[in-house]
Amino acid sequence: MFTIGDFAHLGRVSVRMLRHYDAVGLLPPAHVDPSSGYRFYTALQLQRLNRLVALKDLGLTLDQVRVVLDEKLSVEQLHGMLSLRRAELRQQILADSSRLRRVEARLRAIEREGAMPTDEIVVKSVPAVRVARLTATAASYGPEDIGPVIQPLYPQLFERLGRAGVTPAGHGIATYESAAGDEVLVRAGVTVAVDPSPAYDFEVVDLPALAEAATIVHRGTMDDVDTSYQAVAAWIEAHGYKQNGLAREVYLNYGEGDPADWVTELQLEITKV
Repeated sequence: MFTIGDFAHLGRVSVRMLRHYDAVGLLPPAHVDPSSGYRFYTALQLQRLNRLVALKDLGLTLDQVRVVLDEKLSVEQLHGMLSLRRAELRQQILADSSRLRRVEARLRAIEREGAMPTDEIVVKSVPAVRVARLTATAASYGPEDIGPVIQPLYPQLFERLGRAGVTPAGHGIATYESAAGDEVLVRAGVTVAVDPSPAYDFEVVDLPALAEAATIVHRGTMDDVDTSYQAVAAWIEAHGYKQNGLAREVYLNYGEGDPADWVTELQLEITKV
């Protein structure tokens, strides 16, 4: 038999973790000395410990590990459990990658704080435009909430346009509308030249003209779009305007080629105070 220290060393775990596994009934010692309380383990238990450690390393919970170790799962059920864990890890990687991009964008914003030239902001009228669009709801107007909502909308929209035989006639245009609480209606659209029809599984609507809009060209991905929005907001306040509603985003060149070459025009409707 092995002492708890030797067993922990062989199994590459801490003594504290072995005591925890004992407490939750996953790996009780083979023998406990009644006088000293020392725990002893057998070589046969090392196999169970190794499997336990391997399953924990996959990110399974102790309850899931217990079911697997006690062979209470069929091969199909185990496959399903691990497939679910794979999907969770992939989602976590996507979320972490998005968070990393936001951190990098924030660093770039800090590095060029105050360096955004206000002469890049142009006031102009924006004509009415007809778009086909799909709508979903985001938890907030922050890029971390908008991105995961709008990104899948465009592939869905283009797939539906293709089925309907509708060809885009211009750029993609995203619009936003405040909803309940902090929620925002996210509308992913693209310019079209067709009339509305009840046969379509998407909306066809006319976006109204904007008499005056403060606009700025944002370059790159939308991860650091806050920098451009902040520049426009500062310009609006400094020049005696107020913003009406949320912005439009016109994707002049987006989603193909080098992300550094992507171009989006931000349009914010304004009126004089």
